[in-house]
Amino acid sequence: MSFLLRDASQTDIPAITEIYRDSVLNGVASYEIAPPSEAEMMQRFSAIVAQQYPYIAATDASGNFLGYAYASSFRTRPAYRWMVEDSIYLAREARGRGIGKALMTELIDRCTALGFRQMVAVIGGASPASIALHLNTGFVEVGLMKGTGYKHGRWLDTMLMQRSLGQGMTTDPDPSAYPGTLFSG
Repeated sequence: MSFLLRDASQTDIPAITEIYRDSVLNGVASYEIAPPSEAEMMQRFSAIVAQQYPYIAATDASGNFLGYAYASSFRTRPAYRWMVEDSIYLAREARGRGIGKALMTELIDRCTALGFRQMVAVIGGASPASIALHLNTGFVEVGLMKGTGYKHGRWLDTMLMQRSLGQGMTTDPDPSAYPGTLFSG
């Protein structure tokens, strides 16, 4: 399956909402129980891109939406501004075809170019497929939190994974450059 990566846009919100809806209702990647509306997904999208975080879409050659990935703040305290959390969701027909790895690689590249130094993955349900994707893109396991969520009639664990970006923690960041300017303080 050939596919293209591009910046996600507001016109993608219906497709993003549908993919996320399927994940909420049938998967464990998200600990949400009720799928959010398109209006809520638009609000979330707008908040992410307003802060210049990358939000990437994957489509096939005909323009059919296959999945998306984005980075967002891990925590809102200023000292965390050098770390981003990744999120990635694929349509069912896109899984197992290399699209997730391409989205993740592009997300890593864009976050590195922006000056972020660490990326963290918070993997709901400790999904083996998501863990494998993250391992294949340079993440390491940093912790397993047991019984963090209850969904679909069972307790779920959450895997934490982390990856250094760029110079990681080997040098001091430039506080006058993005993402140093994300938060005051």
